[in-house]
Amino acid sequence: MARNPRITFIGAGSTVFMKNIVGDVLQRPALSGATIALMDINPQRLEESAVVVNKLIATLGVKAKAETYSDQRKALTGADFVVVAFQIGGYEPCTVTDFEVPKKYGLRQTIADTLGVGGIMRGLRTVPHLWKICEDMLAVCPEAIMLQYVNPMAINTWAIAEKYPDIRQVGLCHSVQGTAMELAHDLDLPYDEIRYRSAGINHMAFYLRFEHRQPDGSYRDLYPDLVRAYREGRAPKPGWNPRCPNKVRYEMLTRLGYFVTESSEHFAEYTPYFIKDGRPDLIEKYGIPLDEYPKRCIEQIERWKDQAQAYSSAQRIEVEESREYASSIMNSVWTGEPSVIYGNVRNNGCITSLPRDCAAEVPCLVDASGIQPTYIGDLPPQLTALMRTNINVQELTVRALMSENREHIYHAAMMDPHTAAELDLDQIWSLVDDLLAAHGDWLPAWARVKRKTEAA
Repeated sequence: MARNPRITFIGAGSTVFMKNIVGDVLQRPALSGATIALMDINPQRLEESAVVVNKLIATLGVKAKAETYSDQRKALTGADFVVVAFQIGGYEPCTVTDFEVPKKYGLRQTIADTLGVGGIMRGLRTVPHLWKICEDMLAVCPEAIMLQYVNPMAINTWAIAEKYPDIRQVGLCHSVQGTAMELAHDLDLPYDEIRYRSAGINHMAFYLRFEHRQPDGSYRDLYPDLVRAYREGRAPKPGWNPRCPNKVRYEMLTRLGYFVTESSEHFAEYTPYFIKDGRPDLIEKYGIPLDEYPKRCIEQIERWKDQAQAYSSAQRIEVEESREYASSIMNSVWTGEPSVIYGNVRNNGCITSLPRDCAAEVPCLVDASGIQPTYIGDLPPQLTALMRTNINVQELTVRALMSENREHIYHAAMMDPHTAAELDLDQIWSLVDDLLAAHGDWLPAWARVKRKTEAA
């Protein structure tokens, strides 16, 4: 009798996300008997997640089983797939710190989880924990595939490949397929009639082709339609979040000729063009939601209180298919049935105009052999140039982590496009000092600095 897969969730207390992935997994016949190993450091959230998984199993009538662990290595033992989703330091204190300390210098952010000083600090907090998972995987499940859903995605993927090249890993984000759905909606077209090809780096990949299938089977380029809809005020249409009107990406489409896959609120802080001290006209014109991520965190915390109660009292938990790639990857690896996903992997020459060792986001074939990135070649030069400004920050953050050289943290902040556009060198150095001091024990020991009051 063929064995069933073992799927371990590290950070299983991210209950809603975990529920979506498990719901997808259990609806695939080849995976429906899986052992779902849940691990989290928060006992209450872990128990809440276990309740949800067991109700999903009962609702679907499958033979899967759930196990809970507080010990990471035990949870990983014998795993075939490892899903990682956590936020080191949480909303409080760390996300609040990443926003409030820069604000004292007049440096405003929107999301601060990928690039900029917020993304750098999150990378410094997060990568050592990912490395510890890699150590445990090499000891107890060396052939497992890590499906990593943690930001800053590019920094994390790069750092894992750099220190643990034998780990089979992919960084996963739903921005490529999610944005394609948004654009189809903006043009009043069915998503299943859209064809696209995207490549770049996480949160800064671009659709190299975005096309609509015609009745005769040919495909029509949709870029002229998108530009025309924007200029005529028909796009973007209102989305899920009224605070985020999505104008930045459309404006950049008219400047670059290509549409970026991550949201306008993210993209506004990856470049020096949109958030500027003393320019409220830009904030208003493009609808840029400053301090957006803290607002979302507060809303999610409030929503979870009601959601946890609803899950606890429900007899059944209905399952809807999510747009995440995780179950597709697991199914393809387990059964050999091929699929194509967009994943973040070590570039290794897939995108020839970007560094070989950076983390690239490209189409990947998945089958019984695992995740196999596809060749892209050179990107348009303007896209390559823009990505390099972000890769500089990612690379220096990874270099800081690998060498334990604190100077590279300052260098990373110095190279960040938005930070450099707003602050002078003395301000950047002082801001990094303040952030390192404020984060304290959340950082690896080599990166910590004493607070100025302690040093006096």
